[in-house]
Amino acid sequence: MTTNDSPRARLAQLVADLAVVRGRVTLASGVESDFYVDMRRATLHRSAAPLIGHVMLDMLEEAGLSTDDVDAVGGLTMGADPVATAMLHAAASRGLGLDAFVVRKAVKDHGMRRRIEGPEVVGRRVVVLEDTSTTGGSPLEAVEALREAGANVLAVAVVVDRDTGARERIEAAGLPYHAALGLADLGLA
Repeated sequence: MTTNDSPRARLAQLVADLAVVRGRVTLASGVESDFYVDMRRATLHRSAAPLIGHVMLDMLEEAGLSTDDVDAVGGLTMGADPVATAMLHAAASRGLGLDAFVVRKAVKDHGMRRRIEGPEVVGRRVVVLEDTSTTGGSPLEAVEALREAGANVLAVAVVVDRDTGARERIEAAGLPYHAALGLADLGLA
């Protein structure tokens, strides 16, 4: 791809090159697949991570969720963490205010005993993130924790949607679902 390609197209190529692993695997959902999208190979990569932040911000803005509408982004650790950080930095590079947070799998049993780390989310408008989603279980777990903490969850946004039910499950829970890339973008459909 040339440097004139869109950020989304460049990101799709990077994710395809860096993160797609072919071979039989069992996903976290228990579903078997002939490929695995190991997004940490992209979300923690020097070239892909900045693109992820900008592409995700652009996608939310195109969906009508600008940083004027969203106070913070994050999700269940560990998949969402680098995505949230990339978005925080992309927003800062644009002069925009956007915080990030981390949702632990369980309440921390020492220190502040928090389940949600980072700036306070009470009363704030948030978008739940995930690097790649299969069934939607991780984002929905984060949604539940955030609502219990008093956040106003606006939507769920993922970098890669595997098209295996996450969208339907999240939308059935009453939330908009946004995906930057699908399997066809990665040459997998």
